[in-house]
Amino acid sequence: MPPSTVGDAARTSRAVSPDSLLRRILVTLALIGAVVGLEFSFDLLIPDVALQQLALFAMVNVIVALSLNVINGMAGQFSIGHAGFVGIGAYTAAIVAGHIHKALGAEDVFFSNSFIVMPAAILAAGVVAAIFGFVVGLPSLRLRGDYLAIVTLGFAEIFRLVIATAQTGGDVEGPVAEFLAYLGGQNGYAGPDRNGVPQYAGPFWIFGAVVVCVIIAWRLKFSGWGRALRALREDEIATASVGVDPTRYKVTSFVLAATGAGIAGAMLASMRNGNPTVQPDQFTFAYSFDAITMVILGGSGSVSGAIVGGVFVTFTVKMIEQLQRFESVQALQAAYPALDLNALRMVVYASVLIGLMILRPEGIFGERELVRRKPRHRLNQAPPEPLPARTEAEAHPEEGTGPLTGKAEK
Repeated sequence: MPPSTVGDAARTSRAVSPDSLLRRILVTLALIGAVVGLEFSFDLLIPDVALQQLALFAMVNVIVALSLNVINGMAGQFSIGHAGFVGIGAYTAAIVAGHIHKALGAEDVFFSNSFIVMPAAILAAGVVAAIFGFVVGLPSLRLRGDYLAIVTLGFAEIFRLVIATAQTGGDVEGPVAEFLAYLGGQNGYAGPDRNGVPQYAGPFWIFGAVVVCVIIAWRLKFSGWGRALRALREDEIATASVGVDPTRYKVTSFVLAATGAGIAGAMLASMRNGNPTVQPDQFTFAYSFDAITMVILGGSGSVSGAIVGGVFVTFTVKMIEQLQRFESVQALQAAYPALDLNALRMVVYASVLIGLMILRPEGIFGERELVRRKPRHRLNQAPPEPLPARTEAEAHPEEGTGPLTGKAEK
């Protein structure tokens, strides 16, 4: 086949059929309609404000798990400092959202203004977190396993402690010290006027971000890039021998994961009915450990597992805290003052993890997905190249003689 014909066939095979294009448009419109409907019906579906906050926080954790799954699950790089990237995104988004809200001159948070505030906050959080992901990922290329884990943990703790120990009272000298004092130190950042970070991230933005991140993670896993990441995870030397650049793929995986964590931080900082201040204690090692648990629990490398793990861990950790408000639980605590439900929560949580690791160490899904990915059949594929015509003697050489039989003709 001539080169021009090969190029035409490749372009034709990549063409999308009208039915497939129409189906994608309808699915996109349905998803947009669903998240818009959630924005205006969320109070009716979940009347309890505490449960609303829990559901939104679970969706934020789903984004955290999906982003960490790129490093720990697909690329096989063990990072335990993911909370640092979430914190960077949260502080960046809080600063941007607070100043834009102040510039708008609006005292209340309106849904219409969120289309001005949230895109800028999400973009800034993702970009800044991606820059730090590049800075952390580049020097960590020579490290693997425990050594890489220590580097990422050190980065997260440095970020948290630099803000937490910053001097906020009295005179401070230097632009760095002034900026750290502006972030509020241990008390946290509460907006440019100290009135709280505007809470624009409602169900539309948080559930919408989850849908977009799930689609991106799904397409990444089943793309050539995702297959290369998984190949590097299994055998880096063999994968590099066939032309895959480990440096490029590892650094890019760090940048992608950090970007997703920054977006999750933007949602966390502006979450409706959430904490109006961004505090360094929100991004301790415990939060990084929870993120790792979400990935391992659901199954490393599985998009469905990251979603299930994020929801399960969030509700497992927070459910007993919500149950403490019931009268029966308060009566039980009054009868038994020594009963610590927070300690009991961690015992139950740890027992579930131990049982799962013994019975199913690969996680709930392993690397499989809840929905099987069907191969796409394109209608406009180029037909196969026709075979050359053959004579009857060539088609059936055993029935006669000729050039193919090696026998002399009479």
